[in-house]
Amino acid sequence: MEKLKTKIQGVLAEAGKALPVAEIAETLGLTSGSAYKELVKTIAQLEKDGAVQFTKVGKIQLPKENILLTGILRLNDRGFGFVNVDPEEDDIYIKKEEVGLALDGDEVAIDILHPADPFSGKGAEGKVVAIKKRGQERITGEFVPYDEEMQGDSGYLGYLIPQEQKLAGYRVYVTETGLHPVEGNIVVLSIQAYPSQQNPQRFLGPITEILGHKNDPGMDILSYVVSLGLETKFSDEVLVAAEEVPEKIAPEDYRSRRDLRDQVIVTIDGADAKDLDDAVTVRKLANGNYFLGVHIADVSHYVTENSPLDATAYQRGTSVYLTDRVIPMIPQRLSNGICSLNPQVDRLTLSCEMEIDGNGQVVHYEIFPSVIKTTARMTYQAVNEIIEEALPETCEKYQDLVPMFHEMAELHEILSAMRTRRGAINFEDREARVIVDEQGHPLDIVLRERGTGEKLIESFMLAANETVAAHFAQQNLPFIYRIHEAPKEEKLQRFFEFVSVFGLTIPGTKKGVTATSLQQLLNKVSDQPEGPVISTMLLRSMQQAKYTTEPLGHYGLGADDYTHFTSPIRRYPDLMVHRLIHTYGTHPQEADIQRFAASLPEIAQHSSQMERKAVDAERGVDAMKKAEYMASHIDEEFAGVISSVTKFGFFVELPNTIEGLVHINSLQQDYFHFIPAHMSLVGENTRQTFKLGQKVVVKVVKSDPITRTIDFQLVAAEGIKEQDLKRRQHHKRPAARGKNEGERGKRSKETATTKKRSSKNKNKSQSKGKGGQRPFYQGAKKGKNKRGKR
Repeated sequence: MEKLKTKIQGVLAEAGKALPVAEIAETLGLTSGSAYKELVKTIAQLEKDGAVQFTKVGKIQLPKENILLTGILRLNDRGFGFVNVDPEEDDIYIKKEEVGLALDGDEVAIDILHPADPFSGKGAEGKVVAIKKRGQERITGEFVPYDEEMQGDSGYLGYLIPQEQKLAGYRVYVTETGLHPVEGNIVVLSIQAYPSQQNPQRFLGPITEILGHKNDPGMDILSYVVSLGLETKFSDEVLVAAEEVPEKIAPEDYRSRRDLRDQVIVTIDGADAKDLDDAVTVRKLANGNYFLGVHIADVSHYVTENSPLDATAYQRGTSVYLTDRVIPMIPQRLSNGICSLNPQVDRLTLSCEMEIDGNGQVVHYEIFPSVIKTTARMTYQAVNEIIEEALPETCEKYQDLVPMFHEMAELHEILSAMRTRRGAINFEDREARVIVDEQGHPLDIVLRERGTGEKLIESFMLAANETVAAHFAQQNLPFIYRIHEAPKEEKLQRFFEFVSVFGLTIPGTKKGVTATSLQQLLNKVSDQPEGPVISTMLLRSMQQAKYTTEPLGHYGLGADDYTHFTSPIRRYPDLMVHRLIHTYGTHPQEADIQRFAASLPEIAQHSSQMERKAVDAERGVDAMKKAEYMASHIDEEFAGVISSVTKFGFFVELPNTIEGLVHINSLQQDYFHFIPAHMSLVGENTRQTFKLGQKVVVKVVKSDPITRTIDFQLVAAEGIKEQDLKRRQHHKRPAARGKNEGERGKRSKETATTKKRSSKNKNKSQSKGKGGQRPFYQGAKKGKNKRGKR
């Protein structure tokens, strides 16, 4: 053992950093069962001797002085939270009792109460010991006034019912300074006093904005996004700046631009899109290659550096697309007007023209400022009717363009095949949108169907983004890239264990698995019942894509270099890429290089943060409207699939992509144990099993738009007789025990990288089967898809 101790310490000293046990084992060649056990035993003895120590997240290192860790606290609605102190490490769990006076979004200093245990897989637990910086400066909620006597006695106008569930247990008092709303107004309060030791549950401050009345159409969405800190209105200064932008191109603006107005160029978007920021053209060349022109609205020409328009675009970072509205990054006078590539009008653009061979490789390209005049404004539906259906009336209407659309489809297939060969991962893409009436109430949920038209535009934008990124990576100039790093070993290990339940294996190790191997796995199970679940679990194993100044590549796309160039109307990084192209020109100046080298890291970080905030808002509104939709279907039954299993129950996803929880306490027929390795719940006496991918029928028992949660009751399950699901008194379940609080929120955090999804259910009851035994799928509602807008 002494020799092994020396080797372990030598590995740690040479690495100069903390290492996971698995990496130490691989370095020393101790990966077999008995050797690994001996390694673990030796590390435990070293730790006991004080010769090594576990880090806060469970890695092994040589002894260091204990210091407090700093990070951003993210609280669940029920009070517990997580702190991330290192993007490369797992979050640290903070119990409700250890949060203290900290609030969601606060920058906090924490101490570790229990280090992570790499042998059991248990994460680190910590305690908030100091609040470094408050993350929340205002509260949105419904105003409740006091009567005159109460106002006189308390000195307050009244109080707020906070929009955020995380603040439900606090009292938010309104001071007399500031605006004086009326009962039922939805307002914004500026926080003057935070919870303290003397008043641990109290906020205090004046009203600074009245959003409207709680019964106004769309007020639920507006109040929610404002509570997240998103700006919904432009300042007067910004609106004035937008008004000053001319509606037509000035003669001098044509100079130094390549004139492409004689080319056949089209936009292809959803039918109700108004901000058209990309246009394309394709033609087959004499040598058999394809010419692809991607022309992007030159927003940077109008949104100039350090202007009011630039400041607000930077602050917002991105447009936010909600159920029935858009919170734009720049005023709509620009996004829907002079910057939009509307048909048959001159528009300023930045162009990326590429020659692509039969293998999908770009063999020649040019990136330059241009002016275009689009030939037609096409919709995805029209292009699909031409390519996929050959619909006579549509083909006749666009007869001059039909040959180009078929060449576009050919080029898309070439590019798609190229991405597959190099290891791009194609996740199941099920998205939907909620159809609402004029009052904002949900009427329907329809699946978004992606046809060839949608896919070819995606292929062309990917090609342009890669080409622009590769160009600047080769020049080694300060630039902003979109990166997606390889999955962490720990998450891949859990994914390997998960798929093994289905008898599946993946070539390679968690350290050396290729994206191609993962795609092959998805292809293998694409038509299997467990396919969607495996795709979702792999997606959860991936890291989040983000912006950075380092060209680290895009794992999911299999791309060596990638950026965002194609959507400057709605994403600030794209706008910055355009600005960099203009500024660098053909002869980059040293002063510009130094300036961007200093400013781009912060821009990339802020853009990534605002993107995540926008995604949270979009998902939150989506969940709100889904819950509101299902509230009108209480006691109705639906067929679905178990999409996630936890120790507190299992989640069921319906064909309309709505998810709800079947809580373990509602399974009265037995006491169920959670088996993490198999991602299943197993009955102690009946051996009934509920697992991922299992088909079930559920009844809606509760749906709350405020908490954005849906509760189901199990009616039938594949592989289990209906009478066996009934409650048995001698297996009465004991009261819920253990750390069950907030488990919904814990799962919500785990699914942060999942795509925005939803769909529609058309319902028809079915009769019971023979002998009163109903098959698991009968009596459930069935979905019917409609085409939706992306």
